[in-house]
Amino acid sequence: MNTFIYSTTRASAVAVGLVLATAVLGLTGATNAEAGTVSKLAFGKTPDGKTVDLYVLKNGRLTVKVMTYGAIITSIETPDRDGELDDVVLGFDDLNGYLGTHPYFGATVGRVANRIAKGKFTLNGKEYTLAANNGPNALHGGLKGFDKVVWKAEELESGDGPSVRMSYVSPDGEEGYPGNLTVSVLFTVTADDKLEIKYTAETDKATPVNLSNHSYFNLGGKHGDSIRGHQVTLYASNYTPVDDALIPTGEIAPVAETTFDLRKPSQLGFLISLLDNTPQGFDHNFVLDKPKGRMGLAARVFDPKSGREMTVSTTEPGVQFYTGNFLDGTNKGKAGVAYKQHQALCLETQHFPDSINQPNFPSTVLEPGQKYTQTTVFAFSVK
Repeated sequence: MNTFIYSTTRASAVAVGLVLATAVLGLTGATNAEAGTVSKLAFGKTPDGKTVDLYVLKNGRLTVKVMTYGAIITSIETPDRDGELDDVVLGFDDLNGYLGTHPYFGATVGRVANRIAKGKFTLNGKEYTLAANNGPNALHGGLKGFDKVVWKAEELESGDGPSVRMSYVSPDGEEGYPGNLTVSVLFTVTADDKLEIKYTAETDKATPVNLSNHSYFNLGGKHGDSIRGHQVTLYASNYTPVDDALIPTGEIAPVAETTFDLRKPSQLGFLISLLDNTPQGFDHNFVLDKPKGRMGLAARVFDPKSGREMTVSTTEPGVQFYTGNFLDGTNKGKAGVAYKQHQALCLETQHFPDSINQPNFPSTVLEPGQKYTQTTVFAFSVK
């Protein structure tokens, strides 16, 4: 798929973008904002005939594509240390790939991200049974979570940069969850090479809410090697141990003197080799050190080969660090690349897994009259 050509001057970038939009891509609804461009093109239709649109947000050296199906980030293009642009997230070249079975590439996940044990919880004295889609457990919203619905989209101009707001109303009882939940996700690309994602939600009945994005990152680019050579720092002094089904035990344990101590830059291949879980790799929630509810650093990732670095900041209390353990080559993604184990990593900023069943974890319950908010920022640079 073609994308805008980057120019060193903002004015020429806008001009080139508009020319390509009208003459090459046939884009509609292009917005020429001083801080960048946002454009839209048709990306296909779902089996039930719903149109899916793809939005291209470009600012500075960063281009992000997000589509209305699943509010999925399909591409993030950013330069390496030599100035060469490449796509640093896993996914597919067309809609059909996303309509098939895949492990949430780039998706907005909810109503509750991560796992809920046995697919059950009790709220205000009533037991709720959810759709089980991860053995006996509920994962990332169920059989048809937010990643498998078509969202409404609205292009916005803001002082921060080109933006698109995705919105969805999850009806009472969807996938077993109570309450009508109105959700919006605002994607903004800033001139200083940041992707900012702001989530909001409101409900008319008490319900658990835990939203996140499930992008798979490989800073080497779409043809990059595995992420075993990446260096990762997690700003977390504690983590939540899990059982064999990856359900938290309820303990909040220190990472000191364990393989889970990533507070200093750590080469992933070495750390993964020390783990004895099957399949081998990280799939754990880390408890962030930052003040509660405040924006703070969650993670830093550096790829020595490309020179790309990504930092993740969030208002959330935790980050689920996942190293693509279950990728097995089944999914053939962009340019036909087979995605194999440890091909990419995820940094899912969120509340802790199974919080609804763990009274000592930060609560995920949203009450009527309250407003759920969450902000996560992915910042890209080179060194």
